[in-house]
Amino acid sequence: MQRKSFIVPHDFTPVADCALVHAIKTAKIVDADIFVLHVVSKPKKISEAEESLQNVIKNIDNEGVNILPAVRVGNIFEDIGEFAAEHHAQLIFMGTHGAHGLQHLLGSHALKVITNSSVPFVVVQEKKPLDTGYDDIVVPLDFNKETKQKLVLVANMASYFNSRVHVVIPDETDEFLRNKMNTNIAFAKKFFEEREIELVVSLQPSAGFDKEVVRYAVAQDADLIAIMNLQKNSVLGLLGSNYEQYMITNDAQIPVLMVNPIETPYGQSVLFS
Repeated sequence: MQRKSFIVPHDFTPVADCALVHAIKTAKIVDADIFVLHVVSKPKKISEAEESLQNVIKNIDNEGVNILPAVRVGNIFEDIGEFAAEHHAQLIFMGTHGAHGLQHLLGSHALKVITNSSVPFVVVQEKKPLDTGYDDIVVPLDFNKETKQKLVLVANMASYFNSRVHVVIPDETDEFLRNKMNTNIAFAKKFFEEREIELVVSLQPSAGFDKEVVRYAVAQDADLIAIMNLQKNSVLGLLGSNYEQYMITNDAQIPVLMVNPIETPYGQSVLFS
């Protein structure tokens, strides 16, 4: 059986080191290897990048995890996702420099990298993970059918870290939307109950739902927010056009598990299988 592997794109900044720490904490639990990837624009830059990656690996506490350097010629928007797919990676841990960052992987660029990948991302800012990993995971659930796909990934993550899952639902007054939300609540309860995962369901105001999700996550001292990348499909959603970027650059610096929707039933997207 092929070993599990994670990818950490690294641009030699502190936030990339933070992403590597998150990857190490998770890899230690699930017994995965980590590829630390730097993408260069020209072949003549490979040697310098390889030396820099070796220094990154040497100077970080790997906690017994196998960390491998990798340099690729290309561009970050295509080659990060391609590299992850080629290595059958389960997750990509990527640092972002926030909405106003000046580095290569600022919020809008990070979103473009994510959209071009079939592998899920954990996007981090500068908040280090707990020694226990992700104790509390917040999962906003709206009307898009694709949002159910992320529950499989959340369940697997929660099983590894013995996490508590918080499903956050918009509180609707419209009867049609309320019935739709009640169906989603019932689905989530059954889904996590079958997997013996502790679940908390919270209704939050539908107006400004994205901000309410972050506010709730802060109140619960959450360690991870799980969202779908629905830029191309916002029908029946409550999430604005800047929702994804707002989430991955949230002021609380809570890491975000982000998944691109796939054209299959929710249960066929399995993390760490």
